[in-house]
Amino acid sequence: MAEKWTPDSWRSKPIVQVPDYPDKEAVADVESRLATYPPLVFAGEARKLKAQLADVAEGRGFLLQGGDCAESFAEHHADHIRDFFRAFLQMAVALTYGAQQPVVKVGRIAGQFAKPRSSNIEKKGDIELPSYRGDIINGIEFNEESRIPDPERQVKAYRQSAATLNLIRAFAQGGFANLDHVHQWMLGFVKDSPQAHRYQEMADRISDALSFMRACGIDPDNTPQLRSTDFFTSHEALLLGYEEALTRIDSTTGECYATSGHMLWIGDRTRQLENAHIEFFRGIKNPIGLKCGPSLDPEELIKLIDVLNPENEAGRLTLITRFGHDKVFEHLPAMVRAVEREGKKVVWSCDPMHGNTITANGYKTRPFERILHEVESFFAVHRAEGTHAGGVHIEMTGRNVTECTGGARALSAEQLGDRYHTHCDPRLNADQALELAFTIAENLRKESDTRVAVNT
Repeated sequence: MAEKWTPDSWRSKPIVQVPDYPDKEAVADVESRLATYPPLVFAGEARKLKAQLADVAEGRGFLLQGGDCAESFAEHHADHIRDFFRAFLQMAVALTYGAQQPVVKVGRIAGQFAKPRSSNIEKKGDIELPSYRGDIINGIEFNEESRIPDPERQVKAYRQSAATLNLIRAFAQGGFANLDHVHQWMLGFVKDSPQAHRYQEMADRISDALSFMRACGIDPDNTPQLRSTDFFTSHEALLLGYEEALTRIDSTTGECYATSGHMLWIGDRTRQLENAHIEFFRGIKNPIGLKCGPSLDPEELIKLIDVLNPENEAGRLTLITRFGHDKVFEHLPAMVRAVEREGKKVVWSCDPMHGNTITANGYKTRPFERILHEVESFFAVHRAEGTHAGGVHIEMTGRNVTECTGGARALSAEQLGDRYHTHCDPRLNADQALELAFTIAENLRKESDTRVAVNT
């Protein structure tokens, strides 16, 4: 019999990857204030996302989840949000059109501030300071004052998330996502990229289809799906005091929802079965994600699924695998077989970023060919097992950054310093993200062809 869950029951459990605030009373004061603030998202929106993810779990859609490694206070600009959203729409339309499947759109945005770290200490020369854990906790500047955890940063993160959500909702519902504008979604630097002709050809075909539909009486004015889109937010729920403060009881169901984002996930470093993060997540009713790295035993995974999704509800749980390009075949098949053996309903998603980080020319980077290799291997395993490769989880931006090597432009290690802007881990730029989307669409078509062949 599971212990009774409450929004604060996690506080009695062991916890890792949390900051050591010097002033505990100040933390409690901030959390008390946050508990009185309006929710950032609503329970009905989270339920809508869960229903869409349930279709993905049943093989009738694909989850596209992506955005910044870590959001920054200093780079909170409307143009950056617009460029991200535009690049994300490019990826989504490439997937929808190429794979002929609905695409569930979930951003790593409006809340992705806290970052787990492999070490509590960062060292430069002879100086040792606490590690940077994201703008919601401390500052990236390498000095003692900046690295002291400051609870007031949680309030700033809340307000930035609210402003970001306001703009994203306007873009998604206010006409920016209208398919009639598919040609206008081209970012300036992508127009000159090797992917431009593929996108242009696809946009032309979509425009032709829209012209035919308009002749039949179907157009964006009378069909909302053509002029707007559903877009949801997500983040790693690392800072549980912040999450508890923004947990609300839904007035229509009496259930608890985390209102800091539509979908929250548990990181690979905080998924210990008896620890605080699993305890918090088991009680909230949002759709949730679980990062699954190479150290996760398949039988341990089943225990985690039993705790996090005891009712085996489709759309509740997304398993986000992150192994490294050369370890997928070693670990993923056993996980898939264990989940299938137990009849668990999950969305399988691939994070090809976190297992493929290297250092080149003094910069942390991720070779694009390794990212592609992990995605291709992910699809190959699911084709072999007869299961649905249901999603991808990437760190990307709409800006013309030089953070990941490779891609069609063959970005070299020597070019990394040209526009290396990330606050934490390297991201795909819009060109590389679009190239990845075309590759995923091709793999989804292969999966569909395999299903047809099996059923005929």
